[in-house]
Amino acid sequence: MCRSASTWPHAFATEKMRAADISEALLPTLSRQDIRDLFPGPEHFLRRKATWKLFHKEQEVQQAASPNQENGSNGRGRATVQVNPCVSETPRPSNPTPPQPDVQEILDPPRTCSYPNLSMLFILTVMDELRCILDRSNPDFISDLKTSWESFYGKAQFYGVFKKLLGPSTTQDKVTRSIAMMKALPEMFPSPVAPPKNLGHASEAMVHILEPTENPNTYLQRRPVFSPVLIICDSSCMLPIGSTPVITFPKENIDTAVLYLLAYYYTFHLTYPKCIATLLSVLQSEVQQDAIHDSYATSSYKKALSKWKKFIGE
Repeated sequence: MCRSASTWPHAFATEKMRAADISEALLPTLSRQDIRDLFPGPEHFLRRKATWKLFHKEQEVQQAASPNQENGSNGRGRATVQVNPCVSETPRPSNPTPPQPDVQEILDPPRTCSYPNLSMLFILTVMDELRCILDRSNPDFISDLKTSWESFYGKAQFYGVFKKLLGPSTTQDKVTRSIAMMKALPEMFPSPVAPPKNLGHASEAMVHILEPTENPNTYLQRRPVFSPVLIICDSSCMLPIGSTPVITFPKENIDTAVLYLLAYYYTFHLTYPKCIATLLSVLQSEVQQDAIHDSYATSSYKKALSKWKKFIGE
């Protein structure tokens, strides 16, 4: 059974730090190379970036404001070269593939975990990466994106009732409504390609409700698609890519989980699974306001979008 996620961070990062005997007081002393050694591999790029920012952001600001930089000064008191905390300064051999974390430990961690800001920082980092991709100059991008999703979500509730995919939501709580919406969305905007047989319903490509007796490690290993998926248990949620857990967050934040999914598709340049490609394309153009190029606008997308526009009166 999962415990409350409001008091613990991303358990994988915490366990790695504990295994290396790194205390919270020691974190600000870690170099970029130390962080790369602690979290090797491209799958941990955002984790390295978030960890560095958490403890070195103030230091970077002070260095950038110093007029006497030894390297990278343009004579006007601003550094012309910024150090990337996630890239090694000198070439180094590739690291061996790190062992996969136990997913059950991430979903059900000890309540005594430290580093309480890391999990939320990972989410903020990937959302900021999405902002840089779609609208770098807009400081209110994340707020605007949430407003866009809320508007789409409200209309989609009526659309789901209209298509007899959703029932009245007056008696449902936020979590129940959000789960019902995510399960219905693939049928509101259907793709012509059926999901793999061992996946089941198309909605399983984006959300899975973990049964009390179900082993999350086994589920992820057997899952036939590599795409990001939201795994939900009693009181917490986890978003893995493939079999690797990426972020965890409290279940009460599930109403913005779709935005996290979309952000990881963009950040890691992942291909939409064919069984939910129409849905994700609609969310891309209608929620993220990122137009689909004509060469990628499939007939199923055009048809689904036309029906949607007609329903909402546009």
